[in-house]
Amino acid sequence: MSACRHATHPPPAQVRADREAARELPAAARAVATPYALEPPDETERRTRVERLKRLLGERIVLLDGAMGTMIQGHKLDERGFRGERLREHGRDLRGNNDILTLTRPQIITDIHRAYLAAGADIIETNTFNSNAISQADYATGALVPELNYRAARLARAAADEFAQRAGEARFVAGALGPTNRMSSMSPDVNDPGHRSVSFDELVAAYLEAARGLLLGGVDLLLIETVFDTLNAKAAIYAAFTLFDETGITLPLALSGTITDASGRLLSGQTTEAFWNSIRHAQPLFVGLNCALGGRQLRPYVEELAAAADTYVCAYPNAGLPNAFGEYDEGPAETADILREYGESGLVNVVGGCCGTTPEHIRLLHAGLQGRAPRRLAAVPVKCRLAGLEPLNIDDDSLFVNVGERTNVTGSAKFRKLIEAGDYGAALEVARQQVVSGAQVIDVNMDEGMLDSQAAMVRFLNLVAAEPDIARVPVMIDSSKWSVIEAGLKCVQGKPLDQPEGGRAGVPRARPHAAPPRGGGGGHGLRRARSGR
Repeated sequence: MSACRHATHPPPAQVRADREAARELPAAARAVATPYALEPPDETERRTRVERLKRLLGERIVLLDGAMGTMIQGHKLDERGFRGERLREHGRDLRGNNDILTLTRPQIITDIHRAYLAAGADIIETNTFNSNAISQADYATGALVPELNYRAARLARAAADEFAQRAGEARFVAGALGPTNRMSSMSPDVNDPGHRSVSFDELVAAYLEAARGLLLGGVDLLLIETVFDTLNAKAAIYAAFTLFDETGITLPLALSGTITDASGRLLSGQTTEAFWNSIRHAQPLFVGLNCALGGRQLRPYVEELAAAADTYVCAYPNAGLPNAFGEYDEGPAETADILREYGESGLVNVVGGCCGTTPEHIRLLHAGLQGRAPRRLAAVPVKCRLAGLEPLNIDDDSLFVNVGERTNVTGSAKFRKLIEAGDYGAALEVARQQVVSGAQVIDVNMDEGMLDSQAAMVRFLNLVAAEPDIARVPVMIDSSKWSVIEAGLKCVQGKPLDQPEGGRAGVPRARPHAAPPRGGGGGHGLRRARSGR
């Protein structure tokens, strides 16, 4: 197991096998939720802390904590150590489920929080990277998700408040929302690229349950982190806004993507700027990059993000790259030197550590960043910012946009016949030729009386996502049926356009759209890009 902030994910085939095995467990062998008392957080105090954090980000570089998983692994817990007394008779192995320690070994988690706070961290993250129903299904502990999030938030809150009182300066708690172990924009089956192992709606439900526990437990912000699939992140954003609507309490959001290799892309294929364009509607307090790479390898992508973002920027890389044994050899002094240069270059407002980092990394980073000015926010040029796997930015100098219309059943008899015949492979070739011929956006319309328009839209967009040479450009989701537009938006990880009421390309009704609306009505849109943005 690599020394990571979170537990390593098993291979997809093993995940599916474990999940099927979990379903076959007798009910008595699964974890059962037990009643627990809720202590409502003081909303006045929380608002005061949030306002202080916002000011602090403009005053100095703010320190995030380091790896949770690395510290847990140092305890060398066996199966019994993970189970504790509470889950002694649980029907599945729990070793490696770091989040369960919040309930079975809370003192370990508290001590880790305290170690990072003592090292100088301003923000600590809750031990909830995998505390969602999708990830916990592998351990048959899904019923414990609300309590996992609530109690993790309470543990972090108590530690932060203890150090704040001692130092006379606020300490903050970020509620961690990890990526889950499934992808909503890619298929786990190479033989069926249109298949999805999880839907947008399932992700929203899982994130909503997790975020509710974090909010009730007293976190100051929600951190949607280690994003390797932007559609998953958009589901988390949607869930957060839904929670804010339900409770009347709004917390700042922060997002951090993961560049997986030297290609400079997320695992789902997006570039750094395309990722930013796709989640900018969330208006995050800060946006950043973490995990997968060390500070040296991550730097050009942090620089790219800092140039594009009109909000604060965060970076918390690994302690270098893992060695052949999955361990991290980059020492605290080296990591601190690398990240000090980030500060000297004015790239960041928030820094911390991911896999392989420890309180000593954070202590030296804290010392090295003393007196360094944070990155200054600057106005970015006003553009319409869209994205497929790559960004498309439209401004006064690029108002002519070439929209490919041959993937429209109302405008192309050839395409209509292919869709009616179920020949999606040939239909994809139509889309590919549009992009090869210079289309900067592809218009997709499935409004035909003999078609199940919604099913056809979903199937086609899922297949497009598996074709990088098509998916690199944004999509215009075109339909006279709002249900079809909404279903299409739930398939697209980028920043698409929607074209309602059967409007034609080039007509101003085409609108940038980041995600489906909450509440079902067009007047309740989820952070739709503002005019001119």
